[in-house]
Amino acid sequence: MSDISLPLKPEQVSLLKLTDQLNETELKELRQLIIAYKAKRLSMLADQVWEEKGWSDETMEAFLKEHIRTPYKHGK
Repeated sequence: MSDISLPLKPEQVSLLKLTDQLNETELKELRQLIIAYKAKRLSMLADQVWEEKGWSDETMEAFLKEHIRTPYKHGK
C-alpha cells in the first residue's frame, strides 16, 4: 500500500465524504466495486494496446518464449 500524502486533493476529500456514513459491509462492497472497475479499465487499456500494436495470439506466444533480461553489472 502506498503512503498517503497530505493535504488531500479535492477529489479525494469528496470520496471520503461519500463514504463517511458507510458501515463495514458497505465499505467492503464499495472496495470490491472499485477493484472491479480498475480491473475492467486495465483490461480495456490492454485491449487498446493489443489492437494498436496489431498483436495476435502468435505474438503472445513469441513474447512468452523470449528471454529478455537486464544485463548484470559487476561491481558499482
